[in-house]
Amino acid sequence: MNIDSIKNGIVIDHIKAGKGMEIYNLLELDKLDCSIAIIKNVMSRKLGKKDIIKIDSDFDVDLDVLGYIDPGVTIDVIKDGVLVEKKKVELPTQLKNVIKCKNPRCITSIEQELPHIFKLTGQGDKRVYRCIYCEAKAE
Repeated sequence: MNIDSIKNGIVIDHIKAGKGMEIYNLLELDKLDCSIAIIKNVMSRKLGKKDIIKIDSDFDVDLDVLGYIDPGVTIDVIKDGVLVEKKKVELPTQLKNVIKCKNPRCITSIEQELPHIFKLTGQGDKRVYRCIYCEAKAE
């Protein structure tokens, strides 16, 4: 398989295998007018298998989305075919309009213009995001 290198853009690397499409959808990459490569189940010494997303455009990535889906992701910024910056993603303490509250009694169900905001209430394997309005757990 041959995937060309990108001249200017970003590479989202070290995505847990199988999470690439979820990131693609949450970042709404289908709305971009550029070449995008999603490479699934690539062999990795660190992870065993991983996914990679290459975006052939300068794109402002929502780090909160990436941190929520997979806090182990790295972002490589490419300019003129050269790696100029490598960013590590962390678990966000708050998510705004990334996920929606499923509680039918939550104020966000009635007041449509309110942002869906979740705060991190657990760490490590027990990471839990809760709605700031009704305390419902994110699913």
